[in-house]
Amino acid sequence: MSLINKQVQPFKVQAFHNGKFVEITEQSLKGHWSVLIFMPAAFTFNCPTEVEDAADHYAEFQKLGAEVYVVTTDTHFSHKVWHETSPAVGKAKFPLIGDPTHQLTRQFDVHIDEEGLALRGTFVIDPNLVIKTAEIHDNAIARDVKETLRKLKAAKYVAEHPGEVCPAKWNEGAKTIAPSLDLVGKI
Repeated sequence: MSLINKQVQPFKVQAFHNGKFVEITEQSLKGHWSVLIFMPAAFTFNCPTEVEDAADHYAEFQKLGAEVYVVTTDTHFSHKVWHETSPAVGKAKFPLIGDPTHQLTRQFDVHIDEEGLALRGTFVIDPNLVIKTAEIHDNAIARDVKETLRKLKAAKYVAEHPGEVCPAKWNEGAKTIAPSLDLVGKI
């Protein structure tokens, strides 16, 4: 069953953020755009490259009014040490969420039962806690956060412009489409 246009359900987790342990709930996501980036585990090979990619583009997310949350099935204690020891992860200025009870990985349908880990999942969530995009990868395939930024911009655009849709390869500033009966069979 698809998670698209589903409401984020209540949750409560701990995160390492800006040198402190903080509690994150679904209410932390309310009122602004959010991007949840699930990864299998701290101290792995591909995960630091993805954290660094998100960190390198974090200012762009903030400019769009979005917060980034990286989630693994480790504890927030592991994330503290990961942040302190990995040069790539050390760049992260966003919350690193620990999900050792797997409540988030299960809610977002990225949990691997046999391994107790998460698949690589990326979700864009609107300010009303509604999931607008979902992308799930095999753990051997890392993501490019530039595509996540493009999807965030498209989700924001259509939210702010009801009745318009973003066509394939749409980028900010490009033409959109206003669906109508007159367009059927003409595109």
